[in-house]
Amino acid sequence: MADPVWADGQAYEAYVGRWSRLVARDLLRRLALPAGLRWLDVGCGTGALTATVLAQAAPAHVTGVDPATGFLAHARDRVGDPRAAFAVGDARALPVAGASVDVVVSGLALNFVPDPARAVGEFARVLRPGGVAAAYVWDYAEGMAMMRHFWAAAEALDPAVGDRSEGRRFPLCRPGPLRALWTDAGFAAVTVTPVVVPTVFPDVDAYWTPFLGGQGAAPAYVATLAGPDRAALRDLLVSRLPVEADGSVRLTARAWAVHGTAPS
Repeated sequence: MADPVWADGQAYEAYVGRWSRLVARDLLRRLALPAGLRWLDVGCGTGALTATVLAQAAPAHVTGVDPATGFLAHARDRVGDPRAAFAVGDARALPVAGASVDVVVSGLALNFVPDPARAVGEFARVLRPGGVAAAYVWDYAEGMAMMRHFWAAAEALDPAVGDRSEGRRFPLCRPGPLRALWTDAGFAAVTVTPVVVPTVFPDVDAYWTPFLGGQGAAPAYVATLAGPDRAALRDLLVSRLPVEADGSVRLTARAWAVHGTAPS
């Protein structure tokens, strides 16, 4: 399966960007880093994590780097703080000088990098001695309920789509592989923790509509379906959702967060 096209920032925000912000808040609270540091947000996308750093961490400066120009345009429109800047760049070859930042963060991006070990090696390169590298990814295999419900319904209708699900495609998104990435890159005091956030939809339409935006594996799959097949998938999916008496759909999403310290 080809990777989804990352271009529409608004559609991404509706799909998972808004939930990323909740995980970002938890991560920064756990890091509890001092004010006045220089931050780098790798795979910054629409700027969810960058905006949270600005709001919670009192940084001196934050640079967001991402290869998707459409997402960067959205980030620039939404994040007007003069302490922030955005640049096109590849996580495997960051456009940043060595030992020039205090903190590297990355939200929901590492599993999309073709060589994540090389990316984490870049985190180590650009950090000053004693700097912190932290990242989070969804627990696609077990903890991301909105996607698990989707792929279970899709696979029930077409067993061949099972290998498209993120839970199978991204074995990185588990505690063991994440910890190994950090320790292999030379980071010390490596910690991996779960972060669980609520993903509440006011009704089934609010749950389904983001899957029509084309941003991400599941929406990209929906875009390939003819009208009747798309309707059949929606009907089966909705019939399986845990809908509350008030019509809302109350799910949770778990991410795995990892952080470590660069050698002094």
